[in-house]
Amino acid sequence: MGSNFKITYSVDMVFCIDCTGSMDNIINIVKDNALNFYQDLTAAMDAKSKKVSQLRVRVVAFRDYQYDLEDAMLVTDFFNLPEQAEDFERCVRSLEAKGGGDDPEDGLEALAYAIKSKWNTEGVKKRQVIVVWTDDATHPLGFGKVKSNGAPNEFYPNGMAQDLNELASWWGGGQYNGFMDNNAKRLLLYAPDAPDWSSIARNWDNVLHFPSEAGSGLTELEYNEIISTITNTI
Repeated sequence: MGSNFKITYSVDMVFCIDCTGSMDNIINIVKDNALNFYQDLTAAMDAKSKKVSQLRVRVVAFRDYQYDLEDAMLVTDFFNLPEQAEDFERCVRSLEAKGGGDDPEDGLEALAYAIKSKWNTEGVKKRQVIVVWTDDATHPLGFGKVKSNGAPNEFYPNGMAQDLNELASWWGGGQYNGFMDNNAKRLLLYAPDAPDWSSIARNWDNVLHFPSEAGSGLTELEYNEIISTITNTI
């Protein structure tokens, strides 16, 4: 005899979105994916008798601190979905692909912001998910501390991780107790096989890496397969 019982989950998601000029021809696809994520994820989980009882979504839109200065990073609070769906859509639709300067961007700083989110800690069945969309490699952490003319960059955030090792400690795992729940955390990288992204994919726990290529790679991702993969890890 069948059962209508569904396991309920509280899910927090942070979308780190590369908004530099190289994303111009695919930014709308990325924005559509972000906006469809709630509906697609809840439908896929429902099919597996898993119910999302609460979903909060936060946006970190990133560029390049050295080149874009005060426009380098947009960081929002969490949106409660579906209650704040219109506010979330306005935020996502407002994102523009521009700036960025050289090819590497400040994706690691965006990831750092995401890791230190004010995550929901209530309940047993919870997930804390970070999704990074980028078609470029990343600068080393701290690259943007100085402007292109060598002067200190007042727009670079205080308290940022000093290097990839410190950022790894923020993520947690092994000997580290990070800012996220080790049982709840997930990181999805839609990013190139560039050194830092590849290092994170190899060495951090609970990471799924879907390699992208500059200008076109993200359009080739099997979106339904990705949703299915996420669902199976929740």
